[in-house]
Amino acid sequence: MGANLPKDTKLIRGLSLADSVLLLASGIIGSGIFLTAKDIASSTRFPWLFLGVWIIGLAITLLAAFAFAEMGAMFPEAGGQYVYIREAYGDFVAFLYGWMIFTVSVGGTIAALGAGFAEYMGAVVPALAANRAIVTFGAFTLTRGHLVATASIIFLTLANIFGLRKGAVLQNVATWIKFLAIGAFVILGLIFGKGSWSHYSASSLPNSGGSLSLLSGIGVALIAVFWAYDGWVYITWVAGEVKDPQKNLPRSLIGGLLIVGVLYIAINATYLYALSMNEIAVQPAVAQAAAGSMFGAGAARWLALMIAISCFGAMATCIMTGARVYYAMAEDGIFFRTLAKVSPRWHTPVSSLVLQAIWSIALALSGRYDQLFTYVMFMMVLSYALTVMAIFVLRHKRPDAERPYRCTGYPWLPVLYLIFSGIWTINVIVERRKESLAGVTIVLLGVPFYLYWKRRKTNRTTAAVQAGAEKA
Repeated sequence: MGANLPKDTKLIRGLSLADSVLLLASGIIGSGIFLTAKDIASSTRFPWLFLGVWIIGLAITLLAAFAFAEMGAMFPEAGGQYVYIREAYGDFVAFLYGWMIFTVSVGGTIAALGAGFAEYMGAVVPALAANRAIVTFGAFTLTRGHLVATASIIFLTLANIFGLRKGAVLQNVATWIKFLAIGAFVILGLIFGKGSWSHYSASSLPNSGGSLSLLSGIGVALIAVFWAYDGWVYITWVAGEVKDPQKNLPRSLIGGLLIVGVLYIAINATYLYALSMNEIAVQPAVAQAAAGSMFGAGAARWLALMIAISCFGAMATCIMTGARVYYAMAEDGIFFRTLAKVSPRWHTPVSSLVLQAIWSIALALSGRYDQLFTYVMFMMVLSYALTVMAIFVLRHKRPDAERPYRCTGYPWLPVLYLIFSGIWTINVIVERRKESLAGVTIVLLGVPFYLYWKRRKTNRTTAAVQAGAEKA
């Protein structure tokens, strides 16, 4: 077990409040905000709702964050949400969550961000064009995009292996550049860009979805919104390395989400100023289309660089934080034991980072990550609902436990989140039955692996007890 490791091989608390806020913001702001407007516009249809759905998504996410903040202050350990689920429901449910994180959520996110980074860097540096083939093996073609994505994953993994501060500094620099680029896009666009405020008062789009009602459309739009906001939970995964976590974890969760929410609303307001709802609804790369409309065709390369940096920073955060979940699982004896080892020199979970990199590269080369990630978004929101429900379980199981931060609006705000997430879940099952079923299937595939590791843990415990008895 991890508790038996020497003291000098434990994780260290090296992340300040500023580091934590930047980590949360960097983990959320990836490529999603630059790509989701088309689907949201076609689902919401009204300009006011196109912007309003981002406020709805932020409000719902904050309801969950309040509950997470209480549990994060209670259990400031590596693994975050995994730990809260384990303490409330036991090893089995916690393992299935961790299994989903490893196989699809984090691996797929890293692969997607690596591919996004390669795609947009190719637009900035034509020699790196992602679709240029290098060699073909049967049906598989290795492209320059594959090499750039792989190289970025390896580089960021190494940066995180060689010390927490190195990984944090790299992530902080990328996040500040991201903030400055987004700020320039919004401010220059709204002040000097060619657009029209009349787009805000235009009539609604026709209902292209046929049977899709307005309420169902909001539910479908929230799939994209939740995907764009997803990543706020990353800070809980590295709670074991946050300084003064009882105070800084709740502050970074709530403060970081508010910062990102303001940025997201500002970006989408800029899109709507640059383009009409009809134009947004048919643009797969709305950010580039908006930049071209406001500043001319020459702005496309500048915007591609901004998105590449955004992908790079989000990938750095995902790599740093995801490895801590597998580390926590390994410490509990329900994942590969070697993943619980921490480098005595760098104080980082090297084996966990390396395995994560190998799997992410495999997904990036396979090209199947997009499909997997679409499926798992349904399960991620379910996991958030399960974790919010855990606050009630833990208040009952541990009424006298120390709670440095108590959930804002308890019990009404957590109940409100559960109602919203329940309605959203039912809507997704109705409107996206295939994706929701696939998400459940992926998680259930982990059951035999849990049984295997649980049996090994039991055998080790039994052997240790017998050895102790014989020695006595």
